[in-house]
Amino acid sequence: MDTPAPPSPAAPGPRPGPRRRDRHGRGMRGPVAPPQVPLSASRAEVFADLVQDSVERLERRWTQLAEIDFLVLEVPRLDPSAADGGWSDDSVPLGGIVPAREGRPARVVVYRRPVEIRTKGRDERAALVHEVVVEQVAELLGLTPETVDPRYGED
Repeated sequence: MDTPAPPSPAAPGPRPGPRRRDRHGRGMRGPVAPPQVPLSASRAEVFADLVQDSVERLERRWTQLAEIDFLVLEVPRLDPSAADGGWSDDSVPLGGIVPAREGRPARVVVYRRPVEIRTKGRDERAALVHEVVVEQVAELLGLTPETVDPRYGED
């Protein structure tokens, strides 16, 4: 009886393990950029960083901001109980506040999509985010935006 010969080490066939090449043999596919490079940050993460930068800038002057939660939401919610549905076609809010109550801290909310739609680049977006944060903090504290940030409106 003939026994089959063992496969030679150079015999073609599937390779064991998860490593695979693309069909053109150009090598492993991987991420476009490593995680520490800004290219790999999502738009939502970049926007949250802009809000955080603005808050840190204001916290140097207003230490009580440490007790306020700052949130980023995609879009404002419609309030069907309001006469105009919560907001009109002419004005979509860019931010809002939720006063402190029942042991919950006050909240400042910045709406990402309305801000992004109104800006073209990162610098313009950062300026608008800062304006929204300043306006909401001013409303929450019962102050004018110029009091919260003396450079408000100069950009």
